[in-house]
Amino acid sequence: MSLREELLQKLKYLRLGSLIANWDGYLELARNGNYSHTRLLEHIISEEYQIKKENACKMRMNKARIPEKLVVETFPFNRQPKLNKKNIVAMYDAFDYMTQCRNIIFIGPTGTGKTGLATAFLIHAIHQGYHGFFITFPDLVECLYQSVADHSDAKLIKKLLSYDCLLIDELGYVEVEPLQVGLFFTLMHKRHKHKTTLITSNLGFGQWSSFLKNNQLTAALIDRLTENSYVINMKNCVSLRSRLDEAPGT
Repeated sequence: MSLREELLQKLKYLRLGSLIANWDGYLELARNGNYSHTRLLEHIISEEYQIKKENACKMRMNKARIPEKLVVETFPFNRQPKLNKKNIVAMYDAFDYMTQCRNIIFIGPTGTGKTGLATAFLIHAIHQGYHGFFITFPDLVECLYQSVADHSDAKLIKKLLSYDCLLIDELGYVEVEPLQVGLFFTLMHKRHKHKTTLITSNLGFGQWSSFLKNNQLTAALIDRLTENSYVINMKNCVSLRSRLDEAPGT
């Protein structure tokens, strides 16, 4: 029994694409008598729900603009013996960095896997239904600069505040003008205790004033970022770039 045109249009309007695609299969299940009416309806609804949930996750992933889909399961902990795998996995599984809006700051030399781990935490949040975004610090600074030029800074800050989990990668690679420092501080201040921010940096906290150029704001920023947060010290970790055939990560 094929779908009547009127019913087909209704299903399209409701965006029940999988129900349309599997219509004949569901009718076959009904004819076989292996499903009661209630169980068949529950089966159809569950499948439709799962498909919509997966599509929504794919959409959030696309909007996050993550350059490399790195996950914690493939991180080469065996090559970082000075990194406490147990603590990091426990933090990942507890998920309180999202439920309690706790920042995570990864500090260490280039090539030690900071970006890989931060990305894994971001992807984990997105898979759990949260909205996230990946941006490098140089790109963020450029966006802040342009927003000042065209007077869209309030709009940009609002957009960046909308993400449940914001990953700012490579903090410290560019110097920041005073006005941009102020906007960056405003963003971090407004996200504080309300949203989760993941940060990677090759510079220790004591060096942040070298690119932010404002000791007072730098101290206030670090105070906001580190309050009730996780700091992953990777300063003694080795570079993962020694072999090109193994997973990279900055």
